[in-house]
Amino acid sequence: QVWQIRLDMHLLNHDGNITDAASIAGIVALCHFRRPDVSVQGEEVTVYTPEERDPVPLSIHHMPICVSFAFFHQGTYLLVDPTEREERVMDGLLVIAMNKHHEICTIQSSGVVMLLQDQILRCSKITAVKVAEITELIQKALENDQRARKEGGKFGFAESIPNQRITAFKMESAAVDTNDVEEQAGEIIAKADPPSEVFASPVLHSPGTAQIGEGIESSWGDLEESEKEEAAEEEGESEAAAFECEKVVTVDTNTQRETKSDEPIVLSESEEEEVVILEPQELPRKTR
Repeated sequence: QVWQIRLDMHLLNHDGNITDAASIAGIVALCHFRRPDVSVQGEEVTVYTPEERDPVPLSIHHMPICVSFAFFHQGTYLLVDPTEREERVMDGLLVIAMNKHHEICTIQSSGVVMLLQDQILRCSKITAVKVAEITELIQKALENDQRARKEGGKFGFAESIPNQRITAFKMESAAVDTNDVEEQAGEIIAKADPPSEVFASPVLHSPGTAQIGEGIESSWGDLEESEKEEAAEEEGESEAAAFECEKVVTVDTNTQRETKSDEPIVLSESEEEEVVILEPQELPRKTR
């Protein structure tokens, strides 16, 4: 027999980067959750109520935290924790999940930007710092909640919910001045620190993900003796055909004649001319 735990998330509202917020909320909920205590004697399983025994926490070995990076100008600029408006204009998104031990749990890339190795390494270093800070905040919040519960009080989100009711907060719409947006964006980009090396923008024919690496030389195996002889004969025939194609039609320069491409050329007996007619030939080719 095992415990089956289901975690549901309901989004009330958000202003961007819902992946990071959902990962933090999910791992905190699992760390905060307590299951009933159980004892097993032979084949008899006893589940105790909270009045009989205090509930026990789950066995969570590490906390994977997601950190999102938004890329602009084909990866020239990156932004951590993008807002909803920044997500609308970004070229690509990179999400790295890592724990405080610097162990990468997952990496997910989306958009139409092709990232290089140095960019991914830079994002992983930033993720390690952010994950350490977020994990420390989570642990402090859990300790304060446990201390408040032992004292009989409420702490955190439970304290802000009266009458055990959750309501959605609605933000009033505000006008945004867009007169000097281009100038402000130019000033921000000018003040921003560009990467150490500027790479050319890659051309992507379709959105998706890709990998950049160094390939190896193609190997087709060794040819047998008979195949080597056939290959040598084919190479000789190809060279002969190429030599024939280099011959040109020589015409006496003393005689000038204007003809159309569709009309045949008629030569007189007095004209010393040499005409070479080449039949179209197909070069031999062997498919293996």
